[in-house]
Amino acid sequence: MASSISSSPVHIRCKGVLFDMDGILISSLGSVERSWTKWSEMRGIDPAAAMAIVHGCRSIDSVRLLRPDLDAEVENQIVEDMEIEDTEGVRVLSGVRALLRALPAPLWTVVTSATERLARVRMAAGGIPVPERFISAEQVANGKPHPDPYLAGAALLGFDPADCVVFEDAASGSEAGRAAGCTVVATTFSHSVESLAAADYLIEDVTGVEVEVLPGDSGLLLKLTPLAG
Repeated sequence: MASSISSSPVHIRCKGVLFDMDGILISSLGSVERSWTKWSEMRGIDPAAAMAIVHGCRSIDSVRLLRPDLDAEVENQIVEDMEIEDTEGVRVLSGVRALLRALPAPLWTVVTSATERLARVRMAAGGIPVPERFISAEQVANGKPHPDPYLAGAALLGFDPADCVVFEDAASGSEAGRAAGCTVVATTFSHSVESLAAADYLIEDVTGVEVEVLPGDSGLLLKLTPLAG
């Protein structure tokens, strides 16, 4: 089990970097919780039960779990509209801008459980660059924790998943990255250390993650200091 004490620095050689959005690049916890609470109350669901499953998963998958009797497409649209209208408190997280500036644009992208429409709104609200191409909820048949999103992200960059590093904050995303064959670095921003067992390394946030661009087509060297086990 990891603790708050840092261990020795590690160097990870890779070719591409795949970022989850919410909880890694930006925080939209307030919007998520307000929107899902409102929808849950509309549909007779305990908001706490909804909060226990929605983080890190596609909203349509959460709707299907919470109210399988309803039209998931219709309900998902309702939730998404609420989230798009509520950008209060959406902010970029520590260390993100510096890390993205250090990464060549062709070597990173976002792999999110949000729809493309919602992801664009949130990244813009958080003030971070929106990749030319990224993976969103509607682009994969199966969302996290299935490996499909990160397999698609690696393919989008043109790399083997084994040559990609995933940055995640949720259990479902960490499991998806591991299942895809990527190296997984998880932050302890929103989930317990115990729930992030699928990650290869744990860090508090991306502050202090350094990038060295290797010569030619040799890729990247990521330098970070994980929390001690």
